Amino acid sequence: MKLSLVPTDRRFFDLLVRSAATLVKGGEALQDFFEEYVNPEMKAERIRELEHEADFITHEVMAQLHKTFITPIDREDIANLIQRMDDVMDYMEEASTAMRIYRIPHSRPRAVEVARLMPLMTRALERAIQHLADGDLKAILPITVEINSLENQADTIFRAAMSELFEEEANPAEIIKWREVYSDLEAATDSAEDVANVLEGVVLKYA
Repeated sequence: MKLSLVPTDRRFFDLLVRSAATLVKGGEALQDFFEEYVNPEMKAERIRELEHEADFITHEVMAQLHKTFITPIDREDIANLIQRMDDVMDYMEEASTAMRIYRIPHSRPRAVEVARLMPLMTRALERAIQHLADGDLKAILPITVEINSLENQADTIFRAAMSELFEEEANPAEIIKWREVYSDLEAATDSAEDVANVLEGVVLKYA
């Protein structure tokens, strides 16, 4: 399965690859944020900068879609891909922002566990997007399976995290704060799986 691409099509794939590279940086920054919870203000600001970078790329893709009559794959697929990728970055940024604005003094082991999955998921997405850009569709499906498996791991951690939170935390305000943080982290992993699902649909469409 190979996509036949003409040179003018490269701009969409180049932008998708750039977005994926930004996600990798975001995933690594998020892991560092929760794993080494020092200077959270500075680290949250770095993730916020990456979120702005991702937004810029998303806007550029959408602008190009409005200007382009013929796209290398369906324009709806391109739009869905970039929007779901942007969602991943948005939720990573929201998790770090929640920690900052609520002035949460320490991380939690379950948050670290989920954060450690984000570099794995974003690197997998980067590989899949690069295969798409190269027209090598057959290499994408195993990666989508890998991402789905990682998301299942995140779900298991999230359920354990919520159970432990209600068992261990007596302060209702702290429960509310951490529930939001965990929900944002879960949403980030869910969004990564959404990207994988869109990619799977593209592969099946063009197989």
